[in-house]
Amino acid sequence: MRILLLSQFYPPVIGGEERHVRNLGAALAQRGHDVSVGTLMRPGSPETELDGAVRVHRLRGTLQRLSGLHADPERRHAPPFPDPELALALKRLIDRERPDVVHAHNWIYASLLPLRALSGARFVLTLHDYGLVCAKKNLMHLGTELCSGATPAKCLPCATRHYGVAKATVTTLGNWASSFAARRIVDRFIAVSHAVADHTGLTDGRAPYEVIPNFVPDDVEVPGPEDACLRELPDGDFILFVGDMMRLKGIDVLVEAYAGLSRPPPLVLIGRRLADTPTAFPPNVRSFSAWPHSAIMHAWRRCLFGVLPSTGPEACATVIMEAMACGKAMVATGIGGMPDLVDHGETGLLVPPGDAPALAGAMQALLDDRALLARLEATSLARVGRLKANAVVSRIEQVYRDVLRAAPAEVTMAAYRDSGEPSCR
Repeated sequence: MRILLLSQFYPPVIGGEERHVRNLGAALAQRGHDVSVGTLMRPGSPETELDGAVRVHRLRGTLQRLSGLHADPERRHAPPFPDPELALALKRLIDRERPDVVHAHNWIYASLLPLRALSGARFVLTLHDYGLVCAKKNLMHLGTELCSGATPAKCLPCATRHYGVAKATVTTLGNWASSFAARRIVDRFIAVSHAVADHTGLTDGRAPYEVIPNFVPDDVEVPGPEDACLRELPDGDFILFVGDMMRLKGIDVLVEAYAGLSRPPPLVLIGRRLADTPTAFPPNVRSFSAWPHSAIMHAWRRCLFGVLPSTGPEACATVIMEAMACGKAMVATGIGGMPDLVDHGETGLLVPPGDAPALAGAMQALLDDRALLARLEATSLARVGRLKANAVVSRIEQVYRDVLRAAPAEVTMAAYRDSGEPSCR
């Protein structure tokens, strides 16, 4: 098949979604498919290049030129509505690549909507977050509680607090319009967890979808030589947190819980510092930022266990899969897609979000009961196979075959709502 992947960002801009798209392209190419990627232009990067066997095309959009619209100049997001310049660039790319399937990831899909009738390619859209219904993508109402559902009275004030009045109004209204169109145009949605399917309305709607998680490579090797930053890790046991050091990831809850532990090993934090990152940590907490991915994987190998106490509904946390692939147990919150990944009492422990005493109790249990920890580690390593490329990419390939085999009018929700295959679980 000829497959065009669309992602608003692509390495060297890196994150869980970007790594997923890159790994997916490489895995599909390895399986004999002709793969190209369309992504947003980044200063200093070439317009076209080869990433292994995958052709990468960087496209310009009008909103990317307006630097004042973006809080992070390294991440100038695609809008949730058609960008005329980006739509034209996508049209030219589709004419050039002539894909059988266009597989988009998150908001860049909106600029593809006007082209759907002009292309014979099938259209697959993976939802890595809650952006189909939430202008902030995180589904947290006013930043403090899980949103119970999108309504104008709730969404506009919430988005305004995040973006400001003008940007919030355009983003929210544009997102609603694109979401309405997408549910009628997209040949198949892929939700990365049951939580994403539920909260974006796919479960109760008529749009065809499947739940297929992200994945880690089949051979999760830690490349060498070791990065110099690894010398800063503790020599003995330590607990590891990887992710943005922000309240939505539960960093304040984690610090509070850690302070209540009895004789704990050091706590290591690796991730970006943001506006709501605590300004100081207890003496036995070591924080690092901007580590290369290879160094993070080394840290997973060395740690005692991992912790991800997010207070928001993580869609499908890559860090959990990476920890499992390294044979590590996780303590996580039972919210969003994390129950899809962590089997409580079997591969890790789940606690209520925002509950520091419960989090401390779960962490202390693993510190005190090494037999329990060893059992969780062994089960994690045994079950991570369902979250590796060989298992997951074959399911994505089957989605491509299904949408190519069926005309759009023949694709029904009943036929594809549940294939019977395991998702994140």
